[in-house]
Amino acid sequence: MRNVIVTGSRGFIGKSLSYKLERDGYNVLNIDDNYFNSLDWGKELLELLESSKYDAVFHVGACSDTLETNVDYMMTRNYESTKIIMDWCLKNNKPMIYSSSAANYGVNNLYPANLYGWSKYVAEGYVISNGGIALRYFNVYGPGEENKGKMASVAYQMFQKNKKDEKIFLFPKKPQRDFVYVKDVISANIHALLNYDKLRGSYYEVGSGEARTFEDVLNNMEITFGYTSEDLIPNGYQFYTCSDKLKWMNGWESEWNLEKGILEYKKYLVG
Repeated sequence: MRNVIVTGSRGFIGKSLSYKLERDGYNVLNIDDNYFNSLDWGKELLELLESSKYDAVFHVGACSDTLETNVDYMMTRNYESTKIIMDWCLKNNKPMIYSSSAANYGVNNLYPANLYGWSKYVAEGYVISNGGIALRYFNVYGPGEENKGKMASVAYQMFQKNKKDEKIFLFPKKPQRDFVYVKDVISANIHALLNYDKLRGSYYEVGSGEARTFEDVLNNMEITFGYTSEDLIPNGYQFYTCSDKLKWMNGWESEWNLEKGILEYKKYLVG
C-alpha cells in the first residue's frame, strides 16, 4: 500500500503526516477542505475519491475548533464527510485511518462535553463499526501548528506571548494533560496502516502515557509565569487527561516524553 490519501493536508497533523509519508517513499494524494466551497460538496468529495487509484485513506481533515457552536458547520465537516469517505473505503475495500480525539471522554470520562467532542465521537463510531481504525489523540503539540490560532498548544501560545514580553498566567490547582508530540502522532498513523488487518475495527489512544502540568511545559521552555485567581477557572474545566497504555495499539509506543519533545520544539520555534 504505497499510494495513500491524506485529507486535511493543509492542517497541522495532516501536513506533517503527508510530509513524512512522502519522505518514506509513499505516493500521496493531498486533499484539503476546498471541496466544502461547493454547494454539492458531498458529490465533489466522492468524485475526488472515485477518480483516485489509491490504496488507503488517512482522514485527518476536520473542524478542530472546540469552541465552535454552529451545528451544521461542525457536523458536515466532522461527521458527514467522514461518513462519505468511510462508505467509499468500505465499498472499495480500502483501509481507513481516522483522526479522532480524546475529547470523546469529556470531563467525566464517559461522554463528550461539547459539540466538537460529540462530532468526533459519532464519526469515530461510524468508522470502527465499519471496520476502520480510529486514533484518539490527546494534547498534540509540535512543529507546524502555527496556523491553529487559539487551538494551538499551550507550548506554542506561551512561547509567542513570552516573545512579546506579555505576562503569562496559569490556572491554580495544577491541572494535568497528556501532551503528545506530533512525531508520535505521525508514527501512530503509519503503524496503523502497516498493521491494519490486525488492528481494524477499533479505536486506540495516542498519547505520551504521562499526565504533566502546564508548569512542566513552561519550565521546560524556560518561561516565567504567575497564577490567575481560582475563581476564574471555568465551570466544567478538565483537570486531568492521560492516555491509557493498555489502549495503545499493539506494537506501538510513544517515543517522545515532554522533556525530549519540548527540547526539539524549542529549537524549531527559536529558528
